Amino acid sequence: MNPLVQKFEGFEIILGSNSPRREQLLKELGLKFQVIAKDVDETIPMQFRREDIAMFLARKKALAFKAEVREKGIVITADTLVAVDDLILGKPSDEKDAERMLRLLSGRRHQVITGVCIMSNRKSESFFVKTDVSFKTLRDEEIKYYIETCKPLDKAGSYGIQEWIGMIGIDYIQGSFYNVMGLPIKELYENMMRF
Repeated sequence: MNPLVQKFEGFEIILGSNSPRREQLLKELGLKFQVIAKDVDETIPMQFRREDIAMFLARKKALAFKAEVREKGIVITADTLVAVDDLILGKPSDEKDAERMLRLLSGRRHQVITGVCIMSNRKSESFFVKTDVSFKTLRDEEIKYYIETCKPLDKAGSYGIQEWIGMIGIDYIQGSFYNVMGLPIKELYENMMRF
């Protein structure tokens, strides 16, 4: 039997996210869970380090479920941000903002940082994973085509590595591919096995 499924047999697991990518990745682990998204203020505390911002937001999302976590319950939440130079890129506000972000990432290296929180009614654990990603120099028509066809307004940094722009635009990554998708699945598995 899958060791993680065995460990959490009989638990009510909630994925606190409306990301279809996180849902897909968590399903791949073999867990049974509910998806419940809550609106949480994602204002970034700028005095924090990038890694701490991602974990802070993941914890904030988990705390929104605190009253609902039962004796045998677990909530998993995550927050992903993209950092280039001294800038932190969240989700774009509109297509123009998405275009601005992709131009900023074009021909450069950036970091994708995902903070994850696992919370029960007794304790919570947070961790982060960082991945370096390098884009080729993107052509204007590639950026425009991607935004028109894939509508990346729900993605930090305005792109999905698993989508068209990732296939044609990413030169290399150093670190977890799944982290760039929005959920560092290997690290989540290891942290849940220790939880």
